[in-house]
Amino acid sequence: MTTVGVVGAGAMGAGIAQVALEAGWEVVLHDVDEDAIERARTRIRDGLGRRAARLELDADSIDDWVEGRLAALREAHVLDTLATEATLVVEAVLEDVELKRTVFRALDAEAPPDVILATNTSALPIGAIAEATTHGERVIGLHFFNPVPVMALVEVVPGSLTSPAVVKRATAVMLEWGKTPIRCADSPGFIVNRVHRPYTIEALRLLESGVAGVDAIDSAMRESGFPMGPFELMDLAGIDVNLAAARGVWSGLGHPAHLQPSPIQERLVADGRLGTKSGRGFYAYADGRRSAVEPEFASEPPAPLAPTDIRDRILATVAAEARRAADDGVASLDDIVTALRLGAAYPDDALARVRRA
Repeated sequence: MTTVGVVGAGAMGAGIAQVALEAGWEVVLHDVDEDAIERARTRIRDGLGRRAARLELDADSIDDWVEGRLAALREAHVLDTLATEATLVVEAVLEDVELKRTVFRALDAEAPPDVILATNTSALPIGAIAEATTHGERVIGLHFFNPVPVMALVEVVPGSLTSPAVVKRATAVMLEWGKTPIRCADSPGFIVNRVHRPYTIEALRLLESGVAGVDAIDSAMRESGFPMGPFELMDLAGIDVNLAAARGVWSGLGHPAHLQPSPIQERLVADGRLGTKSGRGFYAYADGRRSAVEPEFASEPPAPLAPTDIRDRILATVAAEARRAADDGVASLDDIVTALRLGAAYPDDALARVRRA
């Protein structure tokens, strides 16, 4: 049985562990917080139960299937143990480059040279993390999407030192785990976090300019086939999280005007209005459910844009960013389209517009 080490037992780490277990791998899970490991074990058990139920097994077989995979889940209380047992280690700790560098420095000191060291970062430079090691050729980015057991996309991101053999091996593992690996360059935001960024930024521009309101913009994008409008999405993910990602991409690309973060987000974050987790964002929430548009965003402009014009404005900016990313060598346009479909649930019409960019 092949072993993967997972560092970090939060939602992402637990999800990565689950898909590895489903694929028949042994998982060694590490976290500095023992309570987090217990929570992860419960989350993994529940996730395996849901997956087993979809396999149309009888009740006894479901229990056997779940328990059989859980039996391959072990804990490592120190990084040294994990690094020496695994053939692949996936780090899924907080998005802090110095923390990740510390983890990779420790893993690199103990792991045999043929062990792949992967980071699940969503935006931090792979090269900056690899610099903390003496074997940068075995460091790679494997950016999973949340929830990991459901989302098929994995962005495979080699750093400047990553060997072709490691890229090939990591890609093969992702296929074995049932994922769709898309290779992209070590560039700010990778594919989805860069190309999808205008979906929220252009919506904020429309709001700032007074040509459309929050509810109208969200409704227009839902009617276009998106599962959520941009303001609903920001509230759910956390306006602070979205703003941090926007700042990272904007800064990393040299502060282009078209990707500059919105002052509306800056103000909401400063006020502690972070979306669903704080009870207020672009919408107000009661008992965890959305109740109404926040008063300052509730009034519609006297001559609002039509829903088709809202859709066209937002999709045009996404398509333009897709073309820029392709021209920058981040990934091919075909791979960008696939990444948006799998990683951000873009409907077919929107993908066709991106393809024509």
